[in-house]
Amino acid sequence: MDLLAISDFNLVAAHGGFGLASRASGRPKATLSRRVAELELSLGVRLFERGAKTLRLTDEGRRLHEKTGGLLAEISQAAEEVSSGSAQPRGRLRVSAPVLFSHMAMGRIAAGFAKAYPEVRLEVTAEDRDVDMVEEGYDVAIRVNPAPDELLVGRRFLHDDLLLAAVPTLLPPMAGDGDEPPRLAAVVLESFGLRATWTTVDPVGGRTFVPDPILRLGTMIMVRDAVLSGAGAGLLPKSLISADLASGRLVSWGSASRSETAIWVLYSSRRLLSSKVSAFIAHLHTTFPNGTAEELGAMFAG
Repeated sequence: MDLLAISDFNLVAAHGGFGLASRASGRPKATLSRRVAELELSLGVRLFERGAKTLRLTDEGRRLHEKTGGLLAEISQAAEEVSSGSAQPRGRLRVSAPVLFSHMAMGRIAAGFAKAYPEVRLEVTAEDRDVDMVEEGYDVAIRVNPAPDELLVGRRFLHDDLLLAAVPTLLPPMAGDGDEPPRLAAVVLESFGLRATWTTVDPVGGRTFVPDPILRLGTMIMVRDAVLSGAGAGLLPKSLISADLASGRLVSWGSASRSETAIWVLYSSRRLLSSKVSAFIAHLHTTFPNGTAEELGAMFAG
């Protein structure tokens, strides 16, 4: 496949027309038109719908632009860095991050990164859904306990614990009916669904409860606020409530799981690891040198 033709196609797609692309690049309009036509012929599909005064991407053209535009930009950036003898991070960097992590830390992380790398234009979207990084144009995704994906690589930079917590005046129920675990007034995160039982694990043993949902709420911060108000016990990240535990506003009844909650920074294995992505990953590790819940909690509390 002709990479120059693909480059010309992306140039036209980005500018929305042959004339605009020609003026922006200095390449003749006729040349751009011919190269795109040759690419359409080689692929056997129409990439643009051409009207008298309009030019619009077809579905096939849109997919090709989404999948190749970012890759060509990264290749161009890598070539510029090599030719200039400098790998100074620059350009647009798009990051997808979980909502809770974004509310707790991303503002400060982004500010520190912008100060350290002023030539990078950082854009952060707070969202909990799975994203297609290549299709949607993200350079980096931050995710909690991500499922294995052969198209993504990355590393863990934080770990957290999920604690069963309540106000000090709310005591754990001691017994249930017969052999059943005791029922517990619970504040539940809606997206987690309702577990049949909540089991705590700690150094001196654990207990099992049957959660009885008093409230079902949409975010962890809402759950925390309701638990702080005494509505019931809740499963909450240690990082989110570390200040509340230290002050005595909340007490922990133990960890709710034997497995840790790991926070990963991911990028596409099909893309070059650019200097701006490397710089962002290094910045995360600098921000959380030990990768602990206490470090994340201190950022939220401060």
